Amino acid sequence: MSDEPAGGRVFFSNVRRSLEVEDEIRLASVGVDIGSSTSHLVFSNLLLERLDNRYVVSERRIVHESEVLLTPYVGDASIDAQALGRFIDGQYARAGIDPASIDTGALILTGVAVRRANARAIGELFAAQAGKFVSVSAGDALEATLAAFGSGAAARSIREGSRVMNVDIGGGTSKIAVCDAGEVTGMTAIDVGARIVCFDDAGRVARIEEAGRRFAEEVGLRLEVGARPDPAGLDRMVERMAACLFEAMSRCSPGAETARLLRLPPLRDARAPDALTFSGGVSEYIYGRQERGFGDLGAALATAVIARVSGWGPRIEPPDEGIRATVVGASQYTVQVSGSTIFVAPQDVLPLRNVPVITPDLPLGDEALDPEGIAAAARAALRRLDLHEGEQAVSLCYRWRGSATFARLDVFCRGIAAGLSKVLERGLPLVLVGDGDIGGLIGIHFHEELRLANPVVSIDGIVLKEFDFIDIGALLETSGAVPVVIKSLVFPASGALGRAIAA
Repeated sequence: MSDEPAGGRVFFSNVRRSLEVEDEIRLASVGVDIGSSTSHLVFSNLLLERLDNRYVVSERRIVHESEVLLTPYVGDASIDAQALGRFIDGQYARAGIDPASIDTGALILTGVAVRRANARAIGELFAAQAGKFVSVSAGDALEATLAAFGSGAAARSIREGSRVMNVDIGGGTSKIAVCDAGEVTGMTAIDVGARIVCFDDAGRVARIEEAGRRFAEEVGLRLEVGARPDPAGLDRMVERMAACLFEAMSRCSPGAETARLLRLPPLRDARAPDALTFSGGVSEYIYGRQERGFGDLGAALATAVIARVSGWGPRIEPPDEGIRATVVGASQYTVQVSGSTIFVAPQDVLPLRNVPVITPDLPLGDEALDPEGIAAAARAALRRLDLHEGEQAVSLCYRWRGSATFARLDVFCRGIAAGLSKVLERGLPLVLVGDGDIGGLIGIHFHEELRLANPVVSIDGIVLKEFDFIDIGALLETSGAVPVVIKSLVFPASGALGRAIAA
């Protein structure tokens, strides 16, 4: 982004469009989902319309959905980045889209793909467009949340006023999310997936994940790469997988064997939901959208899961999206400008790019604030988006309530510093975004009163939500304000499902 000397207008640097004089902005976007089982792309056109001082997506039209590729591997440990790159290039060509014409996008690594030895190298496929892309390694908690929204479970819980559980069954893991009134109120994840054992065309074992070995040992099945497994033993293994998944769905205190497979803490509320939806690759079999086999346990696992849940009680509903539920949305750009009550020190910390947003539920209603409650809320928000290790800077969005006395500001700042301690210990900048007009006061308090050694960026007048990423530009000389670009994951509105599987 750049500022115009005469008028201080904000532009998209790649297309030189003024956002002060245009009421509508059209962008080309691409969403890329690389999972442990499958990978695919979706190309979209976004129409953004001005709403006060920001732009919001008013229309999202999918122009091309790629084939679904079985994620290629080299041996057991690495994703075949070259094969994946050829697939992506081919899909751009098939869609008739020049990569240079893409304004924005999102690259999401999900499931076991995140844990592969060369997962970081996958991002390098998009190095030439790094400035345009939001790149996310979706851990289990974030992936469960994305699937809940992408499948439509969260929206259904509002529309029907019901409690909805979405179970996203992928290649390596299954994510379970419970939605109430549009919010994800509970989640867990478990090492149960269709491709924890894979087979070649002759039915011989081609690849075994660690969870596959564990299940095989439990049921007395011998699995060896290059050998055909015993069909009856394989049936026992699939039944055991379905049993563990159902236990994770329906119990707060699962047995020891199931507990060892959990990747997140178990659900806290064992009440059966009103409605149940499935997403992920296995859902294509559950809803009869796919009949073809792909050398894995998908079809058998779908049958076993349906048998387990059919007598449970919740009604089974179709999702808005199946295999593409996790996130096939790209990014929307929105622009806001933070005003004069801001604090930035040192000024050369700006610009910042692709900073993920957390929106903790901070207890700011009482006159006497609780620093431990504030810290706990911040830590919970970090964990919810798999950012709790503090490996990257985050933008903490808060909504200030009540008076801005020295005592309240001091408790607030100390609570935030404690909650973000892992981020700050790495020397990363403290980035705070408020919707009121006390950003400057809070920034000064951190810098002058708490003597925080980290760079501090405290801005206000901005409204953010989870799943947003922000760019904060350098201070505008004409006004002392900073331009803020907000990139929001846009969940799909298409009902297109079950596209062709690439060879």
